[in-house]
Amino acid sequence: MRDLLPADKARRERVLAVIRERYRAHGFDEIETPVMEDYDRLHAGVGGDNEKLAFNVLRRGLDADGVRAAAEDPAGLSDLGLRYDLTVPLSRFYATHRGELPSVFRAVQIAPVWRAERPQKGRYRQFVQCDIDIIGDATGRAESELIAATLDALSALGLEGASVRINDRRALDAMLEAFGFPEAARPAVLITIDKLDKIGAAGVAAELRQRRADEAAVGQLEAFLGALPAESARGAFGPAEIRSRLPEGVPDEVVDHLVSVGDAVASATGGVAPLVFDPFLVRGMGYYTGTIFEIAHPLVSYSLGGGGRYDGMIGRFLGQDVPAVGFSIGFERIVDLVEVADRAAAPAVVLVHDRDVPVAELLAHKAALVATGARVRLEQRTKNLKNLLARAEADGYTAFATVRAGAAPGSLEPQPLG
Repeated sequence: MRDLLPADKARRERVLAVIRERYRAHGFDEIETPVMEDYDRLHAGVGGDNEKLAFNVLRRGLDADGVRAAAEDPAGLSDLGLRYDLTVPLSRFYATHRGELPSVFRAVQIAPVWRAERPQKGRYRQFVQCDIDIIGDATGRAESELIAATLDALSALGLEGASVRINDRRALDAMLEAFGFPEAARPAVLITIDKLDKIGAAGVAAELRQRRADEAAVGQLEAFLGALPAESARGAFGPAEIRSRLPEGVPDEVVDHLVSVGDAVASATGGVAPLVFDPFLVRGMGYYTGTIFEIAHPLVSYSLGGGGRYDGMIGRFLGQDVPAVGFSIGFERIVDLVEVADRAAAPAVVLVHDRDVPVAELLAHKAALVATGARVRLEQRTKNLKNLLARAEADGYTAFATVRAGAAPGSLEPQPLG
């Protein structure tokens, strides 16, 4: 976890303001959920490896006997936990408030989450997620809206040229079935396939053999990977392209669904869908049931966000399945890539005053400038005025004025910094 200095905090808020504004323009409404959820909900088997990284909260009021009894089952020591993502809380939120929400609910959640990550560069135990979700729409329209809104937000941040890698968990399952992997073995096989970008086809085959996966199935997967056509260019997305990268046996309805998403996104982005079909995109969350996607950008080698359809999760809390799909921008990854000017910023003025200026006069000068919409900071003059002004400029101030005793409020004429 980390502290944020004023300039860093201001820059983050400017980026968040752009994201919020674009998502609101696309019809999404912001909600807020508590930072803690019930332990059983966070450990319901839907969060994948993130469940192992959850910060758990000890039960209150345990006496010695209670501690000893709970020690036999460590999970019994906790009844709450800090949220490790925003999807599980959203599902609980929808199940709780369904009667107060529209039949198709478009939600924005922007908030911190917590995971017990190992300390390393770029990994934080507290970080911000920016999620948009559509609940109640089982059609490809929901995916299309999410993708279009996310690409629009990135474009508004100056990150044009992004593309979306897209796949479907149903296609993955049909593919593994076609290769001959038993159903029970497929989750472990997907974990290895998810490493394809890092270890290559030979590495995937070697790891599967090391794990004693079915040899005939591994052989078929290896042969398929070796014959796979080169990845198409961004925007080359259609039924022929998708089928060329899949084995026989993938249901037509899955391909048709992906094509419908591509057609809709193309309409929203000027006629060319910035989608790339990736038959081996996995995404690690166990709750995905259909379409999955990730944001790629030529500036970086890692994804800038992702998401997918999770039609089965809300039913765990509601007792009735409700279609749902979400997209999350990796805020901590993009915030350092963009510089958003504060276009609506009011003048920011530092009032440098001598020690003998009465406080009443200082506050009168400050009030006069604040009334015009300015942001104002009072600073007592130091011997090194240059350093004082440089620090103020680094904090986002754009002008300064010198205050002397007896000056009339409203008479100051701020001078530009820098």
